[in-house]
Amino acid sequence: MGKHNFILVLIHVMVFMVPVIFAGLFSSSGNEIDDKDAAMDAFINPYDPDSYVAQFADEDQGSTRRDLHTTCEATNAIDKCWRCKSDWAENRQALAECALGFGKGTTGGKGGDIYVVTDPSDCDCENPKEGTLRFGVTRDRPLWITFDKDMVITLKHELVINSDKTIDGRGASVEIANGGGVSVYQVNNVIIHGIHIHHIKVMDGGRIRSSETKVIPRSKSDGDALAIFGSTKVWIDHVTLDHGEDGLLDVTMKSTAITISNCDFNHHDKVMLLGADDSHTEDKNMLATVAFNRFGEGCVQRLPRCRHGFFQVVNNDYNKWQFYAIGGSSDPTILSQHNRFLAPDEKSKKQVTRRNNAAEEEWKNWKWKSENDIFLNGAYFVPSGGDIQPTPEQSAGLIPPCTTPVETLTRYAGKLTCLPGQPC
Repeated sequence: MGKHNFILVLIHVMVFMVPVIFAGLFSSSGNEIDDKDAAMDAFINPYDPDSYVAQFADEDQGSTRRDLHTTCEATNAIDKCWRCKSDWAENRQALAECALGFGKGTTGGKGGDIYVVTDPSDCDCENPKEGTLRFGVTRDRPLWITFDKDMVITLKHELVINSDKTIDGRGASVEIANGGGVSVYQVNNVIIHGIHIHHIKVMDGGRIRSSETKVIPRSKSDGDALAIFGSTKVWIDHVTLDHGEDGLLDVTMKSTAITISNCDFNHHDKVMLLGADDSHTEDKNMLATVAFNRFGEGCVQRLPRCRHGFFQVVNNDYNKWQFYAIGGSSDPTILSQHNRFLAPDEKSKKQVTRRNNAAEEEWKNWKWKSENDIFLNGAYFVPSGGDIQPTPEQSAGLIPPCTTPVETLTRYAGKLTCLPGQPC
């Protein structure tokens, strides 16, 4: 061996052996083999340019390694019931215990089988294909409906959901878009969670399956993104809604026991209607909760618009509506608590409230109350009717207002991005 080659070999031996020797001398862990391997890695890694750069990048961030796991923060009372648990995908139906407000006790498909949507098509509304969303929602038994992949579902006609169903979009990016909307029609016990409904159109009518044994003739739809009609125990949570032809979310015709929570509403005129019209006095018994929602960019009015019933609007974030925020007619009771109202810049649009179809002599007796709301940029609420004294049934469904800043409570409103095995 030449002198030059001998020196190169000696250098390589020293590079690899010196850290091992020093690790053995100064180790106090009692596990010499592991410590020697670690010391070896410490000297080898600098010769890997990528490792070397990564090491210094970490040191620039306070000498702490980057957390490879998704951070999770549950900010309001509903989310704290289920979020930030890494095993959520194995325990999906635990969500059924989390509804609050007047929809509390809505369990959807709890106790039923998991039905997985594998096919985004919607070709036959009378005899839907197994594997499609329409097939699942029309079964005559409780089902917890999930999705095996990201998908955009364009509905040929409105989607009519049967009782005891949960649509659970967690774990996939699920959109219902560019076609018919979703209808909860004369049923009971439905949860819709974790999907995006947008660009819903007016669709022709036809024969549409609503259960395994029933096909109903439906007239032309009006373009509502999500319509709840004559139904009870319905919970809409973490749904993103925007760009519909009519309403984004309508609750009408004797529907009650409704909670709308953690939703994100954007880019729409008539956003949320609670009560069909002034002549439908059956809505006097409506109880609805609107909580932890974000009314964001491009929302014009009806945030919500209420008729006849009793409504708690609590801990919502309002960002520059274009006409008004909370409105109503036909003597609704509206309890507005701990909301954040950021008014638009236009001077004539700063009033939060709007009464319709009544002179002041009449509406001054309607019970509309603001409690601890925050008013920004000149926003103001016109109360009426004096104190609200809820019945025992109404009191039982009220969500205690949270004093945490509304921006924090609604930070994760809308469809979440959830990966199985990581906190959601």
